[in-house]
Amino acid sequence: MNPVIIGVIGILFLFFLLAMRMQVGFAMALVGFLGFAILSSYESSAMIISMEPFKIGSAYSLSVVPLFILMAQFANHSKMGFEIYQTMYRWIGFLPGGLSMATIGGCAGFSAISGSSVATAVTMGMVSLPEMKRFGYADSLATGGLAAGGTLGILIPPSTIMILYGILTEQSFGQLFIAGIIPGILLSGFFMASVYIMAKINPKLAPPGPRFTLKEKLFALKDTWGILSLFILVMGGLYTGWFTPSEAGGVGAFGAFTIAILRRRLNMGNLKDSLSSTIGTTAMVFAILIGAHIFGYFLTISEIPDQLSGWIAGLGYNRFIIISIIIVIYVILGCFMEGYAIMVLTIPIIYPLVLDLGFDPIWFGIIITLVIEMGLITPPLGINVFVIGGIADGVPMYTIFKGIIPFWIAMMVCVVILIIFPQIALFLPASMSG
Repeated sequence: MNPVIIGVIGILFLFFLLAMRMQVGFAMALVGFLGFAILSSYESSAMIISMEPFKIGSAYSLSVVPLFILMAQFANHSKMGFEIYQTMYRWIGFLPGGLSMATIGGCAGFSAISGSSVATAVTMGMVSLPEMKRFGYADSLATGGLAAGGTLGILIPPSTIMILYGILTEQSFGQLFIAGIIPGILLSGFFMASVYIMAKINPKLAPPGPRFTLKEKLFALKDTWGILSLFILVMGGLYTGWFTPSEAGGVGAFGAFTIAILRRRLNMGNLKDSLSSTIGTTAMVFAILIGAHIFGYFLTISEIPDQLSGWIAGLGYNRFIIISIIIVIYVILGCFMEGYAIMVLTIPIIYPLVLDLGFDPIWFGIIITLVIEMGLITPPLGINVFVIGGIADGVPMYTIFKGIIPFWIAMMVCVVILIIFPQIALFLPASMSG
């Protein structure tokens, strides 16, 4: 049988296993093992599945994964998310839609040490939703803005999705992290602008919050020293070349641990929770990586990536039309699949095509991260929407999905701008040292 046909059958079987709720890493490993055995030999396939877990698990560069996850855990227990929200609340809460804008600003700040959209949404939701409810905010705007703001957790560095992309494409973690800074700020600004415009058009949606004196605003800044110092230390070290990504993760984890101790917010229970959560998340990520690599061998020998690249190149379409089609495909996949699964399933196939089209791999990583963000708030899956629904008592799911529409449009506008002006993402990485 033609290798391409076997490859297509393997991909369809993989989707079947995922529909049956098999964990994505194990499903990819199983399909990759069987497919490679069919196209090559059982002995070769057995060699791959026996060596790949050791190869992935012993890679020094992948130590960045647990270190940044541990940093986020310590930062969460030190209540940095609450403090950044309170600061934003005092500075812009008096504007139309100010409390929602403060929530988005808080999400952006917490994202700088989180790396997780769900953790960002939950952390900020616990402190911001009661305030917005107290001031009479419409449920759709309050929850929609929070769900969208939470997605910044995987765009503003450090980001677990960017780490996964870097591993799958062998791109620099440091460059990916630095590339996400300006797009993250830009998208945060679009979210805030969306809230402000809606509040100006219909003031009943988001009444202004209380005003604070300049002294109170300045006093609130003292609570942000922890999150700012961590971000400047880690990202500044990466940008200047002082740290490798793994060293930056270690410095960030130790810094967050130290801040939590200095603030007396880390006890034995929190420490155990942080370590156990880090172990669980790291195990999940490594299982996905091992499965993705085994599946990648199968895809390579099936010749699907090469055949796809050759076929699309033969169509003669403009490369921007092709990249637009790819983005639409990712948006559709985001309606039904989780971000990690989308990444590991598609990158081995799409990435060679992107390189053949002449697009920068760092820029494409930012674009894909943004599109996966859109999937986090797109029905019917919309993980962030369901998370917010769990903490927003009495708010129907359709109300939250209705509320995310303006923010989803803002994301698409951001994607279009980055396609037109790729240097927005590439300027900082190009100027990095080391």
